[in-house]
Amino acid sequence: MLPKRVIPAVITPHPGEFARLTGQSIAEVQADREGNARKLAMEMGVVVVLKGHHTVITDGDRLAINKTGNPGMARGGSGDVLTGVLVALLCQQMPPFEAAVLGAHVHGLAGDLAREKLGEVGMIASDLIDFLPAAFLRVC
Repeated sequence: MLPKRVIPAVITPHPGEFARLTGQSIAEVQADREGNARKLAMEMGVVVVLKGHHTVITDGDRLAINKTGNPGMARGGSGDVLTGVLVALLCQQMPPFEAAVLGAHVHGLAGDLAREKLGEVGMIASDLIDFLPAAFLRVC
């Protein structure tokens, strides 16, 4: 387990990474995604973005479920794109929870736009990057 943070931080584990962080099995993590994410956020003092179908975002108190995104995004590098979006929002002084909610939504929306244009099967992480501007324009 990582030590509790004294500065704002956002972590973005997928269920396997979350299981390793907490000593749980993936099945245990998936059985209560919201509760597990909330508990880890409170224990570590971070915002948790538990990736996967209906990504869970929580700071331990507030909770949001992101419903954008699709299975074509389950590729190496997609999480790195999400991290880049989050860092960009945080660097603009957006509060961590709000940055995580917006970042997850826009990241998933970029994936949905990529699926519409390219399909899910061959989607790669750089496709998400290509569709980020259109995703941000739809939100703003």
